[in-house]
Amino acid sequence: MTASSTTTPAAPTTTILRQHAEHQFAEELAALQQADQRQRPTNWKLSPWAVVTYLMGGRLDNGFEIVPKYIGSQRLMEIAVSTLATDRALLLYGVPGTAKSWVSEHLAAAVSGDSTLLIQGTAGTSEEQLRYGWNYAQLLAHGPSEKALVPSPLVNAMRLGKIARVEELTRIPADVQDTLITVLSEKTLPIPELGSEVQATRGFSVIATANNRDKGVNELSSALKRRFNTVVLPVPATEDEEVSIVSRRVSDLGRALQLPAEPPALKEIRRVVQIFRELRNGQTEDGKTRIKSPSSTLSTAEAISVINSGMALAGHFGDGVLHAHDIASGLMGAIIKDPVQDQVVWKEYLETVVKERADWKELYRACREQL
Repeated sequence: MTASSTTTPAAPTTTILRQHAEHQFAEELAALQQADQRQRPTNWKLSPWAVVTYLMGGRLDNGFEIVPKYIGSQRLMEIAVSTLATDRALLLYGVPGTAKSWVSEHLAAAVSGDSTLLIQGTAGTSEEQLRYGWNYAQLLAHGPSEKALVPSPLVNAMRLGKIARVEELTRIPADVQDTLITVLSEKTLPIPELGSEVQATRGFSVIATANNRDKGVNELSSALKRRFNTVVLPVPATEDEEVSIVSRRVSDLGRALQLPAEPPALKEIRRVVQIFRELRNGQTEDGKTRIKSPSSTLSTAEAISVINSGMALAGHFGDGVLHAHDIASGLMGAIIKDPVQDQVVWKEYLETVVKERADWKELYRACREQL
């Protein structure tokens, strides 16, 4: 669980590997705040219109350019933001790699100016991590008291009127999940040990993420589902849309990681995206050939990882230019999760699809060498 804080963290130094959204895009958020004349819900940094503009990108009246954070349906983002403006919590749902966590972070940054009130769901997440814990030295010395209480990010969000994020909600045991029911329905968290309660301040809400493909997930109870408005984030609708997402994220990550390779050619990105889409959909893009799908999800996030891994290989162990042999190992690692079933699927795809494409010969040879 991320350490909780009652104030927005100070801006990080340039040595931070990954900045929080509110720091990385501070200039954009400031420009939107200045230009935003629309009504803002209590304790919101921006109006709902400005939050959607921050997510989807656009040009302000003064010419300032807001880069898109989410490439997809604007209507889905409008529904998500409208949900947060009501008393309903938001559940971002979908297969892995559809930008659920990314959208969650940017929503919290734009609405509250603070995306750090985070609870990471795992099989070991306890009720204390969702509610509150105790400083045992204080507890033993003075008994239950406000000073001995260790608030969770959820409690801090309630007190400050901010957004609390719960990542991978379905990874949390079902009995712990239901701890949220009282908070979401009554906007109150009882503290029986102190004979008191925490009441939510206006602006408080919860954004949870969950996916339906991981093994070991715990289904949400009907009572908890009713407390959320669910927005399903789909995989990118078209190849061009997915290529655009991968290109943008690869460029951003390449700069952040200071990879010593040239930005990859668009054709290499398109090739990886096409492979993922074809294996994911069970047919070639032209619809003429049916193919088997592997057990892995082959998400957009994994396509980004394959390209970045290839850039690291090219930069540190090659000539700085992304080639087929730099991509081949990353492709295998992403596609072959089951060493028996997935290897058969990948070999068949190589022989029936990749081998037959005239401009894919180099990739075919590089992948065959890896098998």
